[in-house]
Amino acid sequence: RVQHSLLSGPERRFTRWFCARAPARVTPDVLTAIGVAGSLFVFAGYALSRLSPAFLWLASFGLLVNWFGDSTDGNLARHRRIERPRYGFFIDHSVDSLSMLLVFAGLGVSPYLRMDVALFGLVAYLLMSIFVYLDTLVNRTFQISFGYVSPTEARLGLILANTAMWAIGRPRWTAPWGEVYVYDGLVTVAASLLVAGYVGMTSQRLRRLAKLDPPGGQGPT
Repeated sequence: RVQHSLLSGPERRFTRWFCARAPARVTPDVLTAIGVAGSLFVFAGYALSRLSPAFLWLASFGLLVNWFGDSTDGNLARHRRIERPRYGFFIDHSVDSLSMLLVFAGLGVSPYLRMDVALFGLVAYLLMSIFVYLDTLVNRTFQISFGYVSPTEARLGLILANTAMWAIGRPRWTAPWGEVYVYDGLVTVAASLLVAGYVGMTSQRLRRLAKLDPPGGQGPT
């Protein structure tokens, strides 16, 4: 596991503190379910923000709940030495994909982001996820963070965006080609960077693997 993000230190200290004190009835599967519940709160908060911006606080609360469940389930299993590597890896990342679908779909049905932009963000996220899973399989290294940003920092960014949406609504500016809404532009830029990162890192790994696995299987020992 490789995680060198801005908040990885405080996050590690919190998860160690929690795992040492979690009651026996709290299991890794319970924490995974809590994470899923958090993503449902996120979806509900964004969907209900069509009625009132105050529901954005529900979405932010859901992001915190999702972070708590997602960040502690595997750590608790390792702390108690009850790891189930194949089961844990499969369920954790299956649930992550479902959670992100709920988050981006919620953004798309909210009044703050166009659905096509939200789906572009989801596709970019899933591309990076596919890269991580393939890289884990091939190189036996599970890279969680990129450029000091991990899912924890991404959730914090969404919470800050929710606060801005609650405070100032949906600002826009006039570009030469027409009006552009700020959040649509920001998500489009962020998703484009993720896609570019996916292409660049995939190309880099392919060059490295081509040297390790040349035709005829005569790679370096």
